[in-house]
Amino acid sequence: MAPGDPGSAPVLPSDEVCERARLARDARYDGRFFVGVLTTGIYCRPVCPARAPARQNVRYFASAAAASQAGLRPCLRCRPETAPGSAAWRGTSAVVSRALHLIDDGALDSGSVDDLAARLGITARHLHRLFLQHVGAGAQAVAITRRLHFAKQLLDDTRMSVRDIATAAGFGSQRQLHALVQRTWGRSPRALRAGGSRAARTAMDGPDAGLRLRLAARPPFDGAAVCAWLAPRLVPGVESATAGDVPGYARRLPDSGELRVAVGMHGDMHGDWHGVEVGLTGVRPERLLDVTGRVRRVFDLACDPDAVAAVLGRDRLLGPLLERWPGTRIPGAWDGFELAVRAILGQQVSVAAATTLAGRLAAHLGDGAGYPTPGRLAGASDAALGQIGLPARRAQALRALAHASAAGRLDFGAPERLRAELLTLPGVGPWTAEYIALRGAGDPDAFPASDLGLRKALGLALGGPPVSECALAARAEAWRPWRGYAAMLLWRSLGTGG
Repeated sequence: MAPGDPGSAPVLPSDEVCERARLARDARYDGRFFVGVLTTGIYCRPVCPARAPARQNVRYFASAAAASQAGLRPCLRCRPETAPGSAAWRGTSAVVSRALHLIDDGALDSGSVDDLAARLGITARHLHRLFLQHVGAGAQAVAITRRLHFAKQLLDDTRMSVRDIATAAGFGSQRQLHALVQRTWGRSPRALRAGGSRAARTAMDGPDAGLRLRLAARPPFDGAAVCAWLAPRLVPGVESATAGDVPGYARRLPDSGELRVAVGMHGDMHGDWHGVEVGLTGVRPERLLDVTGRVRRVFDLACDPDAVAAVLGRDRLLGPLLERWPGTRIPGAWDGFELAVRAILGQQVSVAAATTLAGRLAAHLGDGAGYPTPGRLAGASDAALGQIGLPARRAQALRALAHASAAGRLDFGAPERLRAELLTLPGVGPWTAEYIALRGAGDPDAFPASDLGLRKALGLALGGPPVSECALAARAEAWRPWRGYAAMLLWRSLGTGG
């Protein structure tokens, strides 16, 4: 196995670790494994407030899908569907990691397992074997569990109709949702909703109505720092962010939809709750799963801080930074192509100048809710891009990027393949490719070693001038597979964020 391969550790913590976490109701392990209670036939989160069952009656599962495949049903008290998302990059083979990433991005909502396997360069049969080995259930079972859990959260937390919930969760029909809910919980969707709490339910009775959903993160979670980092880098007129006492993120969506994200830590039945609360207005039901998935990526909610700290905390330079800023996340991107465009716009200019260019591009060629589509940008004339203030070479690089994206050559679910393709484009060098892999593809091991800020930060930590790119790259080898988090800590030590 290659150094830094996320598959270097087993996906499921040892029984001893699981047992300690279960008895302590340790929120750091919430979502990393699930507890099957054989005497009741249910599976729970490690933080379930119910009386802890005897050890001999417990079995541990790497995923909710694996517990479901074993014939167990989700606990109605601790609600496994509200657990933090599984860390797709941790503890599995590299192939399964990429597959989980793609499933989270909806690869099986519109495509087949064969299509997914083809994107990964393996056969569907081999992919199934890998999933059984590392996740405990097949890829399709993981995708169905993801959609079913989302439907359960909507049933509990909103007043959406069952028909709209079926649409929102990606099921083909209300009948399909009814059958799966009945099989999983032993009752109909309406009966399941009737037995839950009404206190937190929000309405979404029409396209202009709003709703709120909570998305959990493993503690520690520094979501406020994500908002502070994003604030100067957002697309004017499309996005906004606030830091300070009320951190948050907002974005205009297509079809006049609006998104508002509040970052917080609130008390609930499990004690302190860490994560974000998403407010949505005017969003069609069929877009809800996609939108919440994008929010998870922007705030890096699948991160496992303990796994990161286990590697970076050992480093004498990064350890103190991690203690100072626990819960550091990698600010993700709403859209991979959009981030790639932003990275090219930011070449050799200040953050403020790149933001200005991004706003002009969105205003002149966008659809009112983001950057222009790849097709529209690919067809933009020299005059149109010149009006925005882009030098001819950068305009050429943007068009080449847009052509590659429109042709389907940029796969943001496969970072290595994405890097290779990006480096064939004019105007895209190693720094740009690594930055896009870090934020646009969500690769936690991406590391732009040529970055002057990173070289300066390491030099300052060592008490000297900026180190060379080779020296930084060599030092960073010990930080795999979390070099992206190391980059965020180093940038943060300069007070810039990169």
